[in-house]
Amino acid sequence: MAEPSAERAFHVSWDQFHRDARALAWRLADAGPFAAIVAITRGGLVPAAIVARELDLRVIETISVASYSDDNRQGSLEILKPIAAEVAGTKGGAEILVVDDLVDTGATARIVRALLPKAHFATVYAKPLGRAHVDTFMTEVSQDTWIYFPWDLGLAFQAPITAKR
Repeated sequence: MAEPSAERAFHVSWDQFHRDARALAWRLADAGPFAAIVAITRGGLVPAAIVARELDLRVIETISVASYSDDNRQGSLEILKPIAAEVAGTKGGAEILVVDDLVDTGATARIVRALLPKAHFATVYAKPLGRAHVDTFMTEVSQDTWIYFPWDLGLAFQAPITAKR
């Protein structure tokens, strides 16, 4: 996979992501009640698990939407795995919480919202172009920031700041 060309990088540790996802759950606690969560895979799997635990939700469904190519550019969207009919057919998505790690341009959110127009959409992080496509988010980052999620990173030695000068 090619290195992203974003001007800014935001490295998120497991601890920070867990704190941010729990804080998102706090924001969502009064937005329900929710009968189920739909996680947008793959990025929505981890925050959906954390939010499901915090809100005591047991029904977790997934939808898989591919939007990034091998060179980290957003391209055409394709639904690789649809939402199960017994979840998708629930009153247009009423009482469904859709969770993803990030809303970037909103392209994925628009596709899922067309399937679940009454669902509540939540992401941990939001960029300005996508912010209007979610109902709740935790942290906004600039559009030119590439977020490095903890599941994308390995542990490595970091040289002291003074050694880099």
